[in-house]
Amino acid sequence: MPQWVAGLPAVNASLNGLATILLLVGFVLIKRRKVVPHAWAMGSAFATSVIFLVCYLVYHFALHHYTGKSGKHFEGQGIIRPIYFTILISHVLLAIPVAVMALMTLLRAWRRNWEAHRRLARITFPIWVYVSVTGVIIYGLLYHWPQG
Repeated sequence: MPQWVAGLPAVNASLNGLATILLLVGFVLIKRRKVVPHAWAMGSAFATSVIFLVCYLVYHFALHHYTGKSGKHFEGQGIIRPIYFTILISHVLLAIPVAVMALMTLLRAWRRNWEAHRRLARITFPIWVYVSVTGVIIYGLLYHWPQG
């Protein structure tokens, strides 16, 4: 497998971490009523998440192409195993709707439908942060957690 493929999980974790930081910065900015910087932070978080999704898909297609495997299997044993799978399942189940919700939230802001934007953002934001943070945790558990 080429090095560029092997390096993509770290890139993906970094993109998830960056998205988390941008989301939290955007949250602080809107609480301080800094609307324009908030919009830039949230737009950047969305762009970062889109780039993550592209890299994630490229990784899995390339992994399958070069190895015939669809993903890396978790090798941890003991109590960490059910913890890992609980995090993974919740991450995957929430990642699907949050992608649509984030886009809808941004479109409502773009259209200046502020009340609808705020209502949806209150739901979208914590889920999006959770998905971004758990993406980094999953990477750590899958690639760096001591096995055995």
